[in-house]
Amino acid sequence: MKWFRKKDEQPLKPSIKQHQSEKLMQLGSQLASLRQEKNLTLDELVIFTRIPRRLLQAIEEGNLSDLPEPIYIQGLIRQFADALGIEGGEFASHFPIGYQPVTFKSTWKNQNIAQFRPIHLYLFYIVLIFCSVNSLSQLLQIQLKTVQSSTEQEISSHKRSSSEQDRSVQVGLTLKASSWISVVTDGKTAFEGVLPQGSSRTWKASQQVTVKTDNAGGVLMSVNQQKAKEMGEIGKTEEIKIAAGPN
Repeated sequence: MKWFRKKDEQPLKPSIKQHQSEKLMQLGSQLASLRQEKNLTLDELVIFTRIPRRLLQAIEEGNLSDLPEPIYIQGLIRQFADALGIEGGEFASHFPIGYQPVTFKSTWKNQNIAQFRPIHLYLFYIVLIFCSVNSLSQLLQIQLKTVQSSTEQEISSHKRSSSEQDRSVQVGLTLKASSWISVVTDGKTAFEGVLPQGSSRTWKASQQVTVKTDNAGGVLMSVNQQKAKEMGEIGKTEEIKIAAGPN
């Protein structure tokens, strides 16, 4: 009878899937801690990485079943790490990929994952461009309305000023001889007294100017800067009323 010595039993090596799950748990925990240290939310990382929130959350939680093929998981981990400011390629290399069989069943999944982010990235850019154009259009409209409003106010002010000028009356007096003068503008006495020979004075009113003198021939009157004329005869008292109106 021959006796055979039983060989030492070797411990079973963990499967690649178990190894991947353990590494994902370890790496995901590190990424979650680093994200929290930087006070970033998963929603903010979605914007930075263009990775759907459910995939980022699955990485942090080490949930292998909710993630695509390992080769894509490694890429997701790399982008996640890059967004947090660490070397993504080196960090992601710690996640084992293992042997990846090519099957027709998984082909559509790989294509879906590969195409999912670019499509959404294009949509994001389209929405961003649309929002930018819309905001720029609104800003231009506001500026245009502001310019139009300012222009309308200037035109209105100019018209109002022109209208006031059209309705006003201006009287200028030049003394050929010393004379007593009385000037009333809009019902109020503007001047009353003797003006010496050679003096020249001007008054303006929005409604009416009344000029009275005791020496009409010695006073030259100009209305609204027109040619001056004598108010009357020398030594005669004269009173002239000029109402405001179009020049």
